[in-house]
Amino acid sequence: MVATCWTHYASGQWLRLTSLLVLLLILASQVPILADNWPNWRGPTRNGVSIEAVPVEWDADKNVVWKLEMPDWTGSTPAIWEESIFLNVADGDNLELWCLDRNTGQPVWKRFLSEGNHRQRKQNMSSPSPVTDGQYVWVITGTGILRAFNFDGDEIWMRDIQSDYGPFGLNWGYASSPLLYGNALYVQVLHGMKTDDPSYVLRIDATNGETVWRQERLTEALRESPDSYTTPALLTYDGTTEIVITGGDAVTGHDPESGQELWRAEGLNPTRNGAYRIVASPVIEDGLIIAPTRVRPLLVLKAGGRGDVLDSHVVWEAEDGPDVPTPVTDGDYLYIVNDQGIVYVHELRTGTLVYGRQRLQPGTYSASPVIADGRIYVTNESGLTSVFSTGPEFELLAENDLDDYTLSSPALSDGQIFIRTTEYLYAIGERRRGSAE
Repeated sequence: MVATCWTHYASGQWLRLTSLLVLLLILASQVPILADNWPNWRGPTRNGVSIEAVPVEWDADKNVVWKLEMPDWTGSTPAIWEESIFLNVADGDNLELWCLDRNTGQPVWKRFLSEGNHRQRKQNMSSPSPVTDGQYVWVITGTGILRAFNFDGDEIWMRDIQSDYGPFGLNWGYASSPLLYGNALYVQVLHGMKTDDPSYVLRIDATNGETVWRQERLTEALRESPDSYTTPALLTYDGTTEIVITGGDAVTGHDPESGQELWRAEGLNPTRNGAYRIVASPVIEDGLIIAPTRVRPLLVLKAGGRGDVLDSHVVWEAEDGPDVPTPVTDGDYLYIVNDQGIVYVHELRTGTLVYGRQRLQPGTYSASPVIADGRIYVTNESGLTSVFSTGPEFELLAENDLDDYTLSSPALSDGQIFIRTTEYLYAIGERRRGSAE
């Protein structure tokens, strides 16, 4: 009798538990998943990776929700926060910050940043990408003007970096984007081709624009090799935070509170080549620092070193690094796309080459690849975006041609992909609204 009663009780409890789990699954399926903003050049994780699924196929008409005409090309990537898209725009002699309504693509406001726009080879003075925290947006120009605005377009403060610290001395013009961390902007000026002034890193108070510290960054690099067009990276490990800088033949880590250089690896130009300027930025993944240079060697270092870490903290190095496009990783593999559209994939932890010399469509590649939902998206200068799968085997999924000159890396948000060509900013795919609804 007791056994029979227990069986009925347990069976009833199991049915109730099963029903509750089914109900929870149904409710979960009806709750919108919170989607990513894309607050800076490399997105919410600062390494070019999104948790979202975005379209795989499109062209200049197919799957395009809207497109907005642009006055000129740029290397700058859109910054996106909920209903707002921010663009660093070159328009004739002027540089401007545009705020767009992301649902319509129409400008909400435009603000003057600087005059003096000009072309230096591929890039003009709109190359740095804006950065936002959801309340304010900060943007620097190639002319050294740094401004802060709120989302209504009211200017909060302005700085002229060249006026304060001397002319930029890069061969191809200033192009680094600011790193936002906490209430501070970290701005690097690594130069030497056209100046004898030292390179330096700034910490600027994001609320009032005042310099908190200025740290000179020493280098013995020759001719053009001190020049760096990279963006600082944020390294966090074991309760420690550091600012990582590449350029001037070295990768260095700095204390964000003082600017003090904590460690250095002088391994990015072992032959002391005078033309080793660096364009591809450092990438951080789970305690590893991926430091590209001008193709070779790409260094991967483990965090935690102090002083000279070249011999003690380099985990592996490769001779097949990129020149311009910054690599991307999914945590298992490191995906490198070089300027000729040749893909190399390494195991992230060991450096073992998984596959290599996999050629995408011929062309020049300057935009950096991004990852979304197990797929890699990379756009060449002709506006063709190749989509291929992550993992140990190459599988080409799509080739999407916008047939227009493109330097800007894709930005991903709310299930959409935003690609900026010379003629247009494209919003591709229907928006999958998250917390905005």
